[in-house]
Amino acid sequence: MGRTGYDGQQLASRRKRTFTAGLLILIAMPLTLLAGSFILDQANYMLISLLVIIYTMIPFFMIFEKRRPKAREIVLIAMMTAITVAVHTFFNMTISIIEIGTAMVIIAGIAMGPEAGFLVGALARFVCNFFLSQGPWTPWQMFCWGLLGFMAGLAFNLNSAERKSKTFQVIMGPVICFFAAMILAYVTYIIAPGDDETFFGWRIYVFGALGLLAGLLFQRKRLPADRITLTLFTFLATVIIYGGILNMASLFTMTGMPGVEISFNTLRLMFVSGLPYDLLHAGTAAACMLFMGRPMIDKIERIKIKYGIYR
Repeated sequence: MGRTGYDGQQLASRRKRTFTAGLLILIAMPLTLLAGSFILDQANYMLISLLVIIYTMIPFFMIFEKRRPKAREIVLIAMMTAITVAVHTFFNMTISIIEIGTAMVIIAGIAMGPEAGFLVGALARFVCNFFLSQGPWTPWQMFCWGLLGFMAGLAFNLNSAERKSKTFQVIMGPVICFFAAMILAYVTYIIAPGDDETFFGWRIYVFGALGLLAGLLFQRKRLPADRITLTLFTFLATVIIYGGILNMASLFTMTGMPGVEISFNTLRLMFVSGLPYDLLHAGTAAACMLFMGRPMIDKIERIKIKYGIYR
């Protein structure tokens, strides 16, 4: 079989993995998390966490469906997971406002691919919580960290020509999509504010998520992994995706508590009260990415080249 045929098979296999991972991440996992909150008792959160890990490993093992995995490939995944756990736990116990683990998961997704990024994020969060406290929030945090790694792996391109690009053309699409979504959110607030007393609330998360996802689809696998783009992506994705999902999860995990009812009003309060923390979380993660993101990615790339590890 010629090189062209082999490359075609590799591309088809990669698309199959990404499609399977997308179905599991966007459909199976959310349904499982919601079932764990509303159907199963909250005490069964460890079962839900294990299911999330199983879902995560399915697309990862598809990488090796036509070949035996090399130990060096597994070691690289384990190494990134261990480093993420170690640095995140250390900073959480010393300078708790620094969310370096979020930046590490995004780095793993960019350097090692979306499936490996999700696996590192989900496993690292699961292990971290053995030191920082387990609870019904664990599977939601695993899902959010994994999702950030998966999105980063889909959005960024480490091609040497594009990653050195200094023009604004490549990132213009996502930036325009995001700010257009924010303008639309503000227009809806002016026209139909409802019970909202401020624009800063659920609209930032909902419209921001739509704008961010539209931008990533528009520039899929084309974002350059330079410092500015990495920092902007980390900040926006952490605020909107991680913060938005966990604010909803906070309400779901409190179901059954006295005085707590699931309603749009309560959810809106969750978004408003959670925004300051989400901005702090995103800001510290983006700062970590600004100073260490590009060097870490380069080091992982050198390891992959030295030991013949490819996605």
